[in-house]
Amino acid sequence: MRVAVVGSGGREHALATVLGRTADVVVTPGNPGIPGSASLDPESLGPDVADLVVIGPEAPLVDGLADRLRASGQRVVGPGADGARLEGSKAWMKQLFVESGIPTARHGAFDTTAPALAFLDTLGDLFVVKTDGLAAGKGVVVTTSRVEAEQAVREYLSGSAFGDAGRRIIIEEGFTGPELSVFALCDGTRAVAMGAARDHKRIGDGDTGPNTGGMGASLRCQGPTMPLWTR
Repeated sequence: MRVAVVGSGGREHALATVLGRTADVVVTPGNPGIPGSASLDPESLGPDVADLVVIGPEAPLVDGLADRLRASGQRVVGPGADGARLEGSKAWMKQLFVESGIPTARHGAFDTTAPALAFLDTLGDLFVVKTDGLAAGKGVVVTTSRVEAEQAVREYLSGSAFGDAGRRIIIEEGFTGPELSVFALCDGTRAVAMGAARDHKRIGDGDTGPNTGGMGASLRCQGPTMPLWTR
């Protein structure tokens, strides 16, 4: 079986390593540390090039790459643009939660500074400021400092921090405690559970320092042949 993995980061390296146990894998664009890297046009990864395409990064998913490949007859692991919008717009995701009755933190969406700063005044002592758009996992500030939260609001909305991705922001009340993410593959009708992981978000030991993109995640897969492993 021929599998093409789209992306160039650690996520794609892990996917390629596991898929390579049972398939011939090419990674595009990849990087010098990922075996099988090759510069291919993702738009050309039709059935004549690969039997399956696995798309790792959020940006091409939000841009609709999976939709276009499926329209060409390709098998794809990755949501269409409609599903990827959950990641591509946090404001839209929050609104979907509210409309669907899914519990979520108290929040507000803002594209101007004054209302955003006023909302900060309604929160407790833990502030969460997020870009609405994609910021490569870096567009989140979690802080107990009102001054730091205000600085993030101003930098995001001005575009100086993350460009257009931050010109609309989400501000949330902060929660404390362990984080748990449960993963599943879904085709729109069926869902297959893949396991659960917990990110260790802060950069320093003892939950100190700034928020990271989730480095140091641990994953526990259930089943007799799926042991505990940590990356």
